[in-house]
Amino acid sequence: MLARKSIIPEEFSLPALVSRVPRKPVFRDRVNKARFIAKSGACNLAHKNIREQGRFLQDVFTTLVDLKWRFTLVIFTMTFLCSWLLFAMGWWLVAFAHGDLDSTRQAGIEQCVTNVKSFTSAFLFSIEVQVTIGFGGRMITEQCPAAITVLILQNIAGLIINAVMLGCIFMKTAQSHRRAETLIFSRQACIAVRNNRLCFMIRIGDLRKSMIIGAVVRLQVVCKTVTPEGEVIPIHQIDVQTESAVASNSIFLLAPLIICHVIDKDSPLYDLSAMELQCSDLEVIVILEGVVETTGITTQARTSYVSEEIQWGHRFVPIVTEEEGVYSVDYSKFGNTVKVATPRCSARELDEKPSILIQTLQKSELSHQNSLRKRNSMRRNNSMRKSNSMRRNNLALAMPKVQFLAPEGALNVAVT
Repeated sequence: MLARKSIIPEEFSLPALVSRVPRKPVFRDRVNKARFIAKSGACNLAHKNIREQGRFLQDVFTTLVDLKWRFTLVIFTMTFLCSWLLFAMGWWLVAFAHGDLDSTRQAGIEQCVTNVKSFTSAFLFSIEVQVTIGFGGRMITEQCPAAITVLILQNIAGLIINAVMLGCIFMKTAQSHRRAETLIFSRQACIAVRNNRLCFMIRIGDLRKSMIIGAVVRLQVVCKTVTPEGEVIPIHQIDVQTESAVASNSIFLLAPLIICHVIDKDSPLYDLSAMELQCSDLEVIVILEGVVETTGITTQARTSYVSEEIQWGHRFVPIVTEEEGVYSVDYSKFGNTVKVATPRCSARELDEKPSILIQTLQKSELSHQNSLRKRNSMRRNNSMRKSNSMRRNNLALAMPKVQFLAPEGALNVAVT
């Protein structure tokens, strides 16, 4: 038996024939990349090898505000305890220098601080002075100028600590990201044709009735780029203009709005088609800034969209309706989209060949008409079937039965 190699020449084998067939370029799957901005708005960035740690202590107030609540409470508790112990030591030294702690002291000599006979009583008096409780059992007299000086210093130190603590707690409770929790973004972004132009669209909304004054929306595209000189920029931020860029992107955020970016020659998405977008590693960052109407504090909400979260050929469904003279917003449909006819090519190809858009719209119109015809024909068939069945039932009910009488001894035959 001859071998297979001797029967079929190598140039006519299956691998050789496949290698000769021209193949289209295949896009490789995009490698999963870490997001720069999370969906919640948090920055996915870690600071390492910071040598000058003392810079944080130069701005103590901001450091305290940025700390977590448990660390802030521990710091303030330890600050109060240390200040009470420090001034308790001062009161004890004043009493010791004046001789108030001597058990053989004569009864006629007045003390600097009454009823301060140990360090424990001095600590309790320190707490009463700084917290201004004043139980009445211990009080300062006119005998010691040093005691008066310690009293003034402790009052000033207590006021400073209280002011810093109250300001820090107020700033932590009224931080801007608290208001940003009620500013929402759509989970998906859309790319579709709008006003005969290819557009990138997202939807934003505010859940509170108190408005954001001077709301500004900014878009940035973050991607890894290489300059002509060979320099690698891992996080290259490119500003993207929105459709409402006439007055610094200012918007009136009364109801949910669709922010639209026209993909033109200045857009970083100008050369990307639907297939290339899925294989790219870009990230679109959306930043919403404004002043809170109730507090006057500037707030900022952020989110981002990677290529998997951008739907090509979709647009958002309307969610604002008028009911009994009032505009109502259905937030259950906030992120819902519907598929529309959109060319799969890039915006550059659309500008170079406008006929692509016309052909796509014509095809969608024909498919829509065909679907309508099919629906109408199905409805007609269903209606005809129903009418025929109803006629049969009516005829069966209306047709009387006829009986033929046979001679005696035969059976009666009934005909209907």
